[in-house]
Amino acid sequence: MNLNSENTSTGPLTGVRILDLSTVVSGPLATMHLAMQGADVVKVEPLGGDINRRSRQKVSANGEFSALFVSTNRGKRSIALDLKNPRAVEVLRRLIGTADVLVQNFRPGTMERLGLGYDTVRSLNPRLVYVSISGVGDRGPYVRKRIYDPMIQALSGLADIQSEQVGNRPRMIRTIVADKTTSIFTAQAIAAALYARERTGAGQHVKLSLLSTMLSFLWPEGMMQYTVVGGEKSAASTNAGPDLIFEAADGYLTVGTITDVEWQGFCDATERPDLKTDPRFATAERRSLNSIERITLMGEILKARPRDEWLARLDDADVPCAPVLRRSEIVDNEQVVAMELVEVLDQPSVGHVRQPRPAATFGDAPSPLAGARPAPSIGEHSEALLRELGYDDAEIDALSADAVVRRAAR
Repeated sequence: MNLNSENTSTGPLTGVRILDLSTVVSGPLATMHLAMQGADVVKVEPLGGDINRRSRQKVSANGEFSALFVSTNRGKRSIALDLKNPRAVEVLRRLIGTADVLVQNFRPGTMERLGLGYDTVRSLNPRLVYVSISGVGDRGPYVRKRIYDPMIQALSGLADIQSEQVGNRPRMIRTIVADKTTSIFTAQAIAAALYARERTGAGQHVKLSLLSTMLSFLWPEGMMQYTVVGGEKSAASTNAGPDLIFEAADGYLTVGTITDVEWQGFCDATERPDLKTDPRFATAERRSLNSIERITLMGEILKARPRDEWLARLDDADVPCAPVLRRSEIVDNEQVVAMELVEVLDQPSVGHVRQPRPAATFGDAPSPLAGARPAPSIGEHSEALLRELGYDDAEIDALSADAVVRRAAR
């Protein structure tokens, strides 16, 4: 358990400043990944705060924090500005002059209306990496549509991949997979653009959309049927068989049997040697062609014994398997505990919160969560950031009094 709320984190991006004008999940989660790698991420939010603060599962009495906000904004500093006010835009322009990266996910055209489109900003800071995240891109018939994760699941083919086996009704993944996947693609693209800048000295405009991200994400196996032009009808469907969740006598597990050795191990573990020579399952190709029969049969066999007994037998036979954990079981799972994948941290105004340790580790450095700031309150760092930009006390007081900027309550 680490309850440190002071910012002492370092990492490969220490010294990089990122202005995060984004909201909801795709942008904020991307910049949080980078904050956990040492970047100084300045969250620029409206005077009322990012809308994610008011998301479901509120966790603070003052209304400033939701669980979603805490888990997508840790490690950042907050400045709250009314960007409808030219004086606030001037503050932002000064911040841009100090930044390495700017991330925004407004609808296409919004930044231009603020006088902060890429061509304008490039003149303020030629080394700036300017990142624009959109729902479906910046052109085409859908460009003005309001887009959330379900729309992308529908447009990208993900809902079709999840179709029910009976009736073929498309189904959604019950998590915001497009937003979160885009955050990872965005963080990687920012790192690549910063590397390019080290070689060329120039920034650039990096564009991503949730739709392009999910097509890239799904294509390798999700669109196999449509990869070869002219071979669409002859290819096997990617969602032809049932999923690999099996019900045991007292719970659920998953089992994978891709190779011949794994299939033979399954037959040994389940005491069904006859299946080794069954012509329907004799080769990987035959097992794929007869996947519905094979998986249905596996399900019937696995109902006979308790889950943990099957897991032990399958492990002994070196067959890929795992328990299907309920969310309430994850924190105490033996592998999660052994790897210390979930940490407990202090979040002011909330209390102790659980957060996953960042996926990437760098050398022997301690977990970046250990020294990271908690998620900021609205405008918590407005005053400090204004001072860094050269504003004096009188100017800061005037900006606050005129509701150009919001600073934390004293």
